[in-house]
Amino acid sequence: MQQPRNFDDLKFSSIHRRIMLWGSGGPFLDGYVLVIIGVALEQLTPLLHLDAEWIGALGAATLAGLFIGTSLFGYICDKVGRRKMFLLDIIAIGVISVATMFVSTPLELLVMRVLIGIVIGADYPIATSMITEFSNTRQRAFSIGFIAAMWYVGATCANLVGYWLYDMEGGWRWMLGSAFIPCLIILIGRFDLPESPRWLLRKGRVKECEQMMIKLFGEPVCFDDESPQETRFLQLFNRRHFPFVLFVAAIWTCQVIPMFAIYTFGPQIVGLLGWEQGRNAALGNVVISLFFMLGCIPAMFWLNSIGRRPLLIGSFAMMTIALALLGLVSNLGIILVVVAFAVYAFFSGGPGILQWLYPNELFPTDIRASAVGVIMSLSRIGTIVSTWALPIFITRYGINNVMLIGALISLVGLGVSVMFAPETRGLTLTQTGNMTLRGTPSDNPH
Repeated sequence: MQQPRNFDDLKFSSIHRRIMLWGSGGPFLDGYVLVIIGVALEQLTPLLHLDAEWIGALGAATLAGLFIGTSLFGYICDKVGRRKMFLLDIIAIGVISVATMFVSTPLELLVMRVLIGIVIGADYPIATSMITEFSNTRQRAFSIGFIAAMWYVGATCANLVGYWLYDMEGGWRWMLGSAFIPCLIILIGRFDLPESPRWLLRKGRVKECEQMMIKLFGEPVCFDDESPQETRFLQLFNRRHFPFVLFVAAIWTCQVIPMFAIYTFGPQIVGLLGWEQGRNAALGNVVISLFFMLGCIPAMFWLNSIGRRPLLIGSFAMMTIALALLGLVSNLGIILVVVAFAVYAFFSGGPGILQWLYPNELFPTDIRASAVGVIMSLSRIGTIVSTWALPIFITRYGINNVMLIGALISLVGLGVSVMFAPETRGLTLTQTGNMTLRGTPSDNPH
């Protein structure tokens, strides 16, 4: 009888690459949908007679939907499986995108933005859990890093589409409905993907898992101990798990709030480059997204070569310095402003990936998607507040003070990282799922 091979010893194959590629479709759509509304509002504002309150509400509507979707559907995904939800949420995103083309009032648009936020939020815990559970120890950081990079790819594509459709009459309809096209492509790519093997084992469906592994890899495959466990949402609040919930939510919030400040500051940099008006603003925003996207690429490799903890600490330190420079020094000049902006964007890649990698590593299979959902929903509170508050702060206190607030938030992230960030490099999911916040094995992780 052929001896089963450990899952961690399998080579990175076509099935791994397919799950990584199509699983990252949710973050791609998140970046796309969140950014395309900004371009569409250029046409919608006079057409629907939108005032500042409506514009602010529409900007925050998708984020509010994300808050609901991530917190609710992570638990559902842990209960019913990854694959079913993996398909249903993409279908829902496509349908809502097409329906948004036919709105005629601000209220209808607001409802559609909340709904699309809910279904995009649902995809995050599903996709990241699926990718994590199909990745071996060596490839896990790269695979999750790919997810983070795809958010910026989606944002870049949205700006390019907005730039292309900007002068078309009724172009806003095609902008908002254009998400249907990537939805269709992602749905086709996901259609024949298998269920997560670790989820099957956790649910006691051992025979089904064994047959699936032989079908996919042509040989028996075994995993580290994945004994059946019942999914209980309240497990997230026990002595072992809740400190990790707070830790990851803290670093996620400290990364995402200044990032939104930088996205706000970005158009000013674009303005200095002479692209500040109308259609060209969308093209200038492509440059902003590219800075952030490039920062993810080296971080995908450094997570394994340097380690999670040193990269997180070093990244927050450099991000804090860059924001402080932008806040403390007036009239830096175009070159230094762009350099400081590029430094922040480049080093944001590490925390941007770790905010996805840590929760998928630190929680066991039976509550992994629930943990990702709860943590992401907590971080979205900060995102919603920052989106609403930034225009007010810039008007009252100026962009320099906003940058200083961003530096202070990054400094908090640095302090939290120094005190609590664990090192999970080279560890299996079973080992990381048994760690405590101080890095020692847990006696009772469940």
